[in-house]
Amino acid sequence: MAEQQIPSASMSHLSIGEVLSLLLEEFPDVTISKIRFLESQGLIDPERTPSGYRKFYDDDVELLRCILREQRENYLPLRVIKDRLDSGEIDPTSETARPRGIKNMPDDRAANAQVVTGATGIDALFARTAASNTAVTDAGGSSTTEPEAPAQDSAPAATPIAAPPTPTAVISAPDLLPGVVLTKNELCSMAGLDAAELENLESYGLVISLRGSGGMYDEGALDIARVSKQFLDAGADARHLRGWKVAADREVGLFEQMIQPLLRQRNPQATSQARQHLVDLDQLGGQLRDALMQAAMRHHFED
Repeated sequence: MAEQQIPSASMSHLSIGEVLSLLLEEFPDVTISKIRFLESQGLIDPERTPSGYRKFYDDDVELLRCILREQRENYLPLRVIKDRLDSGEIDPTSETARPRGIKNMPDDRAANAQVVTGATGIDALFARTAASNTAVTDAGGSSTTEPEAPAQDSAPAATPIAAPPTPTAVISAPDLLPGVVLTKNELCSMAGLDAAELENLESYGLVISLRGSGGMYDEGALDIARVSKQFLDAGADARHLRGWKVAADREVGLFEQMIQPLLRQRNPQATSQARQHLVDLDQLGGQLRDALMQAAMRHHFED
């Protein structure tokens, strides 16, 4: 078996394989596929030789280390990492990251901030879908697969839901900075929930903590918790909201099947096409849901 060559310090640049050998000790799960994926997402931009081979320099390697640490230690989505690198909030040379939780928020944040949209939705769905492919699993980072909710006995018929109350302080609460994670107490505070309500939502699989985070929540969980709180205030139970979760999971399953042929091609261009296709499908799904709801409720508004 040939002895592995260690890149020399005198070399002007490194190949992708040599970079991998430098990163494996600190990041055992990193692969060449993941490095290529990070490039396809615009987080790294190595030079190319005339024949197309990547050329990595010291700055490129340090940038890779920074990105991988932010994923592993702070659970940041790639989009958030890229935004913070571009804005200088994360410095690859010192890896100065934004604070976690809701502390140290800027003083000039508007008092009536809108509900956060964050890096969930399409980004989270795409990451989970890509992770189902062997090659894209290597590229996609930590898993976002949600655990199955506990099986439920047949529930009694839903009681009529009262009209939603006037928006309260739950909506005007401060936004969560993109990529920042929350403790359980912080989530309850920002969503207006008490501990029992959060536990009930979690029991039905509506609000889910980040996997492997020790009970931390991202901006997607905050979005769901805020909307769920308004339903609870309007008279709904958490078991009633379970229907939305089941419907969303089915819709996601269909979308995942539809983009699998593109993901199997295992190249950046097909991956980009799959992401755009997912965005288009999500928009179509929203339009179809709106049309179906309007048709189903039309008789309530007819004279």
